[in-house]
Amino acid sequence: MDANLIAQTCNQTPYPNLCVSTLQSDPRSAKADVKGLGIIMVDAVKAKAHEANLRVEELVDKDPGNVALQDCRFNYDDIFQLDIPQAVEAFGKDDYKSAELGMTNVVANEDSCERRFPGGSPFKDESQALHDVAYVAAAIAKVLRS
Repeated sequence: MDANLIAQTCNQTPYPNLCVSTLQSDPRSAKADVKGLGIIMVDAVKAKAHEANLRVEELVDKDPGNVALQDCRFNYDDIFQLDIPQAVEAFGKDDYKSAELGMTNVVANEDSCERRFPGGSPFKDESQALHDVAYVAAAIAKVLRS
């Protein structure tokens, strides 16, 4: 594993420790360049979004009339149908500006959902984890643009 490349890349993100631990936990990082690290981080975003969405769905099932939860469901639909696919496609085409935008849109959708709950959502831990990895993925895309 190229610990130097991971450290250099992660030091340019808002959450370097999260970045390093996420990338080191994925065996693909061993042979990845910076673009590969970005793709791995987008996969981590997908996993965190899935965890958060499972919580949203579980809560919607318990309280189907909750408008805030229903709205969050739409936010997560956008994350899965628009934002993550945009980033995946953009990384594949070396379009790092669009990759960064896809990941910042994940953050915006997550923030929009979270703001519907005064004092935080009942899934704020999952939401925060998604927020943080998406910001890291956006930062890696930004590194590739420079």
